Amino acid sequence: MELHHVRVHPSGDELPRDEQLAWSLARIAADPVAVDDEVTEMVINRVIDNAAVAAASLTRASATAARGQAQAHLQTVTHPQSQAQSPTAENRHGGSTVFGIDGRFSPEWAAWANGVAVRELDYHDTFLAAEYSHPGDNIPPILAVAQHAGRTGADLVRGIATGYEIQIDLAKAISLHAHKIDHVAHLGPSAAAGIGTLLGLDTETIFQAIGQALHTTTATRQSRKGQISSWKAYAPALAGKVAVEAVDRAMRGQTSPTPIYEGEDGVIAWLLDGPEGAYEVPLPAPSEAKRAILDSYTKEHSAEYQAQAWIDLARRLGSAHPTLRDPANVTRVVIHTSHHTHVVIGSGANDPQKYDPTASRETLDHSIPYIFTVALQDGAWDHEGSYAPSRAARPDTVELWRKTTTTEDPEWTRRYHSLDPAEKAFGGRVEFELADGTTLVDEIAVADAHPLGARPFARADYEGKFRMLAAPVLDDDEIERFLSLASRLPSLTADELGGLTITARPGVLPTAPEGLF
Repeated sequence: MELHHVRVHPSGDELPRDEQLAWSLARIAADPVAVDDEVTEMVINRVIDNAAVAAASLTRASATAARGQAQAHLQTVTHPQSQAQSPTAENRHGGSTVFGIDGRFSPEWAAWANGVAVRELDYHDTFLAAEYSHPGDNIPPILAVAQHAGRTGADLVRGIATGYEIQIDLAKAISLHAHKIDHVAHLGPSAAAGIGTLLGLDTETIFQAIGQALHTTTATRQSRKGQISSWKAYAPALAGKVAVEAVDRAMRGQTSPTPIYEGEDGVIAWLLDGPEGAYEVPLPAPSEAKRAILDSYTKEHSAEYQAQAWIDLARRLGSAHPTLRDPANVTRVVIHTSHHTHVVIGSGANDPQKYDPTASRETLDHSIPYIFTVALQDGAWDHEGSYAPSRAARPDTVELWRKTTTTEDPEWTRRYHSLDPAEKAFGGRVEFELADGTTLVDEIAVADAHPLGARPFARADYEGKFRMLAAPVLDDDEIERFLSLASRLPSLTADELGGLTITARPGVLPTAPEGLF
């Protein structure tokens, strides 16, 4: 890896393009380096993972509405890029699939609908460092373009590897949340870069697309604050849709604000650390394989990633010490954890909604006091039942929930930010003060499904997760067809790649509400 130094430059510097971060990202995307076998296997896992959580979301309101919008943009024309070319797999424009339904649709709208379905339940992969990220959000826009442009499975693997690499490298170095900017500002550039790799675009074109994508995907973090709304699922979908559109414009010769990161009126100067801001972004050297996907981790449970380890610990504690489940036996519960966990999903966020039994599902899955309490009492976690209004309103749960707080522990904050994979942690220590005057203390560093956890996720786990989540909406034959196709991803032809989607059984999907389209 090489470190790319990034700082603000006055316009008078006329910063050369090859010294700009967006150019370095584009150079990586245009590098034709081969994808490692280990990375290819993980790409397959994450394609399965995305489809699993999308299947579980198909009947939910957000996914239904987004799907309805995509359905209004049916792709009806297939044509070559120019009259001089024949409509081969390399230049045809056949549209993209949308999870749940048959047909081909405009790629930016397919990316939109599939992005919402993937993100709705907060149940796919994550990478946490200086910034939060869900790098699996790169897959819907890159897949949509691959299908539309008639690319192969091998092309898709290369594009996804780039998307993960760029987003994770940016997340390692540049904090967005510290300035209340939403983490999808790293997703727009990474998805644009991944699409550039997929299509084999030159560095100049990818550079312009990255700049446009970044410029148009910066937004505040209010979507993850207070009464969290359905927009939380739409935010990454919009970034993916914008990335598709940015690549389209760049391919047509349209340019972007430059330098987008380093300019005196650019992102760093006015949205992030200000005119004195500077970063060291780790990036692959020329001809170095893109392996960042291996640094990410998926979720066993449908909740914010920083809650994963706490669910596992709570389940064990409730089973080993059933008396902890009764609020009459507990005076106070204090979760000692990292700064990020405390201020984003803990009591340090100062959001009263995190203790409100009538709060939205999106709010509850960002409340570690709620999640820990329910997992403790139930000894389990369910992506639907654990968030049901009746479950949240149970009197003994509300009582114990409101006795649970978080606090920052400097050591767990240090471990959260550690660059040593063996030391990096997303858990902490919990202390129960009991009514009889005694205390009970336990801790956990990483989730059971984490690569260093008690039960690291492997291919069988990804497939099991898909079968479990897809069973209510897909026929058994459709489940096995998709898994068989996904397992052969690197060898899929363009025609076969068009089948890398899921179709719900008849009568399962609700009708989308009417809107403008």
